[in-house]
Amino acid sequence: MQSFSANQASTLVIFGLAFGMMVTYLAVTGLICFLILRCLKVVPPEHRKIELNLIWLLMIPCFGVIWNFYVYQRVPASFQSYFASLQRTDVGDCGKSLGLWYAICGVVACIPLANTVAGPAALVLIILNLVKYHDLRSQVLRLAPPGA
Repeated sequence: MQSFSANQASTLVIFGLAFGMMVTYLAVTGLICFLILRCLKVVPPEHRKIELNLIWLLMIPCFGVIWNFYVYQRVPASFQSYFASLQRTDVGDCGKSLGLWYAICGVVACIPLANTVAGPAALVLIILNLVKYHDLRSQVLRLAPPGA
């Protein structure tokens, strides 16, 4: 039986933690992408301002932080376009400002010390975004003609 030195054991622990963090990141980001896609799929294709497949690019580490600015502006713009086609102006910005603040917090969360404030703020904002998108999805489904 092979025994590990303290240095080898600590290296294994570090790799294990890094692997666990990466799996957790991909699982959470994958869930967020799935929920966004589920909401955006109800918007007719002619009103979508982003291709559905591009949402999955959020899962790429580091790149996803910048891609947030694209996704969280285009998804609300898609809902806005759909509701504007129905002459509905009561939906506001459809979460565009929430998305912008989330993207900003995501960038600031990469800065040491600032992440202690920006990280929790980003968590709250992503939850608010997903709730807003779900509400908009529900409104689209209520407005859809039967059998559509």
